[in-house]
Amino acid sequence: MTLTDLLAALDAGERIPAGSPLHAVMHETSQEALQITGELNGAYHEPARVRELLSALTGREVVETVTLFPPFTSVFGKNIRLGERVFLNAGCRFQDQGGIDIGDDCLIGHNTVIATLNHDLVPSRRGDLIPAGVTIGRNVWIGANVTILPGVTIGDDAVIAAASVVTKDVPARALVVGSPARVLRGVDDGAED
Repeated sequence: MTLTDLLAALDAGERIPAGSPLHAVMHETSQEALQITGELNGAYHEPARVRELLSALTGREVVETVTLFPPFTSVFGKNIRLGERVFLNAGCRFQDQGGIDIGDDCLIGHNTVIATLNHDLVPSRRGDLIPAGVTIGRNVWIGANVTILPGVTIGDDAVIAAASVVTKDVPARALVVGSPARVLRGVDDGAED
């Protein structure tokens, strides 16, 4: 089994059985992610070097308009896709095996946690991994200390209030708050006084 095989299975939402060859590839890839994030978080780096390390972590070029303030944690790395002009603030933790897609112009607040894996509820299969990707649309603002659970899609221009736990999809242009997050109101383009 290869990383390509694993990514295909993860992106298809296939169960990854504990102890399987795909599970072994996942653990191997995680070791590389730990090494890269260890370097990223171990000392100060110029912004260009931060992007180089982020590119090595994700396995794809990270454009110059992406900004990351370490520390940053990813336990896999290879299933993160970042749009242009994305800002990731300090302390973000991404469990990206199931896939994390972040659209252009997003602001991701301090200590945001994005999870894309679940375990089976059945005790005999508890070690199995069940992937479900997270998609964040364009121009989304995620406040500090937000947790986004597997399988969630957040629509364009939405705002996730600080400390919210997002358990289900968020409509475009919605302001959501709380745990579990619920729609408080819409977001408009009106000028503030």
